[in-house]
Amino acid sequence: MTKQNPWLSLNEEKKNNILEFAQKYKKFLSTVKTEREATNYAIQKAKEKGFISACQKKELQAGDKIFYTSRNKNIALVFIGREPIENGMHFIVSHTDSPRLDAKPLPIIQENEFTMMKTNYYGGIKKYQWLSTPLSIRGIIFLQNGEQVEISIGDNNDDPVFVIPDILPHLDRKVQRDKKADDIIEGENLRIIIGSLPIESRDKEKVKFATLTLLKEKYNISEEDFVSAEIEIVPAGEAKDVGIDRALIGAYGQDDRVCAYTSLEAILNLEETPNKTAICFLVDKEEIGSTGSTGLQSRYLEYFVSDIIFKLKQKEYNNLIVHKALWNSKSISADVCGAINPLFKVHDEQNAPKLGYGIPIMKYTGHGGKIMASDADAELVSYIRNLLDKNNIAWQIATLGKVEEGGGGTVAKFLAHYGIRTIDMGPGVISMHSPFEITSKFDIYTSYMAYQAFFKG
Repeated sequence: MTKQNPWLSLNEEKKNNILEFAQKYKKFLSTVKTEREATNYAIQKAKEKGFISACQKKELQAGDKIFYTSRNKNIALVFIGREPIENGMHFIVSHTDSPRLDAKPLPIIQENEFTMMKTNYYGGIKKYQWLSTPLSIRGIIFLQNGEQVEISIGDNNDDPVFVIPDILPHLDRKVQRDKKADDIIEGENLRIIIGSLPIESRDKEKVKFATLTLLKEKYNISEEDFVSAEIEIVPAGEAKDVGIDRALIGAYGQDDRVCAYTSLEAILNLEETPNKTAICFLVDKEEIGSTGSTGLQSRYLEYFVSDIIFKLKQKEYNNLIVHKALWNSKSISADVCGAINPLFKVHDEQNAPKLGYGIPIMKYTGHGGKIMASDADAELVSYIRNLLDKNNIAWQIATLGKVEEGGGGTVAKFLAHYGIRTIDMGPGVISMHSPFEITSKFDIYTSYMAYQAFFKG
């Protein structure tokens, strides 16, 4: 366990490795801002490293590298290990969705000579943080004829951005200043300015008509096409170094794409066939409870594990082998945790992670009396602790703040549902769920090293 700042003992080679890794990670954060984009990115990188789609393989053997995808929002990369699969697998599961705003099914309205887009916030946001923040619009729209149109506006240098306008301080006393933070703006009022110029037409709402005309000309989109769309509104702008020493990274979506990126890199860069079958699983919908057909509660994990076992043909396939393989498995729920914030005293500092001290290990989550927690057993914690120490990887302990201060959860409890021994491990974050989350370059790199060590076994 790390007790002094590791930066003090790093040699130049290690520092360069950390900084080089961070540069690639920042590029990823700047270009990948939705779960669909993350899945497409992972597919591309997997193919470059010799992974092939599982549907192309009728039989599997040790050393094979395959991937499974589900509805363009989940991907599982699988590196078949040497040991029989019923001895267990090593999973690392992260999520690629982040708190954001989603466009409503019919989102376009005109209000006071502005074209506005109605939204429904997704996940646990502080609504006021999204006011007066440059935003980009990303997603897909299916036209009436079934054609798919992709949209990404707001992140290229010559792109416009979008914004939810805040109220000036001179007039905010009654409508905002005297209210609780959660009531500063109502969710229904998280509407985005997307246009303001009218054009001549018979339509009474000339500004809205002008905006829809532009959308039709550029993307062939009609107003009704938004019904069959997934439009996500996310903060615009690139990932940035934070601090004059450039030791930190600030960007949107690091919860949990920092773990998605590091676990993906960990499996892609495995040079030798692992002992246990290694599985890097990137999932959707964690921020709203892992629900739906692309969340971890969908049982897609059980589906692709069954397919792996069937194609291995080590024994005659049956459900008992599937359950045995899962029961004997170990998993890292790769998710971020709240690091100590210099402005707020909400942590038990003896049991709280600090930025720059290595990957945090979180034995349990939940709230209050560990309600809704997945509590890793001491045997698994011992295994992880020894694995990290053996590989000289800096680590620290984490909890979700002081008892009864708040709390939260991860995908760990859904993995544990299968009997998989599961522990939470991921970098500390300051300003979690905000449009600009902060992580440490050292913690990011040690997370990558820890995940790769776990895959190697």
